[in-house]
Amino acid sequence: MATKNQPVSGNDLARFSGPNTFMRLPSANGLKGLDVAVLGIPMDIGTSWRSGTRMGPKQVRAESAMIRPYNLQTGAAPFDSLQVADIGDLAINTFSLKDSLRIIAESYAAILNYDAMPMAIGGDHSITLPILRSMAARYGPVALIHVDAHADVNDEMFGERETHGTVFRRAYEEGLIIPEKTYQVGLRGTGYSAEDFTEAQGWGFQQFLASELWGRDLGTLGSEIRRDIGDIATYVSYDIDSLDPAFAPGTGTPEIGGLTTPQALQFIRALRGVNIVGCDLVEVSPPYDPSGNTALTGANILYELLCVLPGVAYR
Repeated sequence: MATKNQPVSGNDLARFSGPNTFMRLPSANGLKGLDVAVLGIPMDIGTSWRSGTRMGPKQVRAESAMIRPYNLQTGAAPFDSLQVADIGDLAINTFSLKDSLRIIAESYAAILNYDAMPMAIGGDHSITLPILRSMAARYGPVALIHVDAHADVNDEMFGERETHGTVFRRAYEEGLIIPEKTYQVGLRGTGYSAEDFTEAQGWGFQQFLASELWGRDLGTLGSEIRRDIGDIATYVSYDIDSLDPAFAPGTGTPEIGGLTTPQALQFIRALRGVNIVGCDLVEVSPPYDPSGNTALTGANILYELLCVLPGVAYR
């Protein structure tokens, strides 16, 4: 069996040096032969409050240098069976959200011509809409696991219909996702009216408020969602603000009373067996993350998602 790409070991090259790729994996200019393509989408022109997520991919990659290839708790060894590489950042248009969303959709259409599963480092949450458009074109409507403090189902924001807060209304309207197989986990905070939350329930979305999850082992919820999805092609979108600001302060729209990092791990690990065809980690804002802890947490969430992908080897 051909040798798979491996992260550069900290015993061979100090972790504060070497390539600034995700987990110090090899970089790749092409997609042929890859099982997973890690890419950055350095954009924050779709956000409505604190900016800075354009720096997210760079900082998440930097903090990922600490992560080693073997998952001690689960036994997952993703690099034993999956060919993974970092394909760099998409060349978004810094001055145009509309054009950037077009670039993302077209780039994903090209990626999905290959067998590589795209794993995106955002960027604000508006990146997920063009990704879902490309996913639906490839797979048909997908199941959606959306972990977030916010439902992101606004109709408009300042008259704009494509922003980080309107993503999943547009996805629903355009038939990109399966409503009854859409799971929104960690919702909390405040809204303008009750309809901000209940309307999406009427579409079929299954919503799980953070306050209902406090103190719970989220492995149970993850297992229930896994059984409910079955073998349907599934997209996972993980907003770092789903976590309480005590764990992840470096984000654009923080909300108190969120999930904990152990709960994040419990939930993701329970998704093993889901037919995940793409995923993203969004809304890490390094200017509000002086310790680097939020980016480190985001990098580990991506690693945990990598560990539950179909075909991952376990020791």
